[in-house]
Amino acid sequence: MCETARDILVSVQSTFEFELSELNIDEDEQLFDKYCIDIPVVTIDGELFARYEIDPKKLDEKLKILTKEKLK
Repeated sequence: MCETARDILVSVQSTFEFELSELNIDEDEQLFDKYCIDIPVVTIDGELFARYEIDPKKLDEKLKILTKEKLK
């Protein structure tokens, strides 16, 4: 994961308290074939959220929605 993507994710992590997992697609042929031109790829709860770049505002909005849903 590029530093820019990591910095964006870490910057919201203290607010939303989520686990950040990084996978090296070079170590997994299936992931490499699927994502080689799309990195970075961000999934949230197993669903694709972003590829190529992360929009901090959209990330914040998505995490706010998920937080509200989990509080129900």
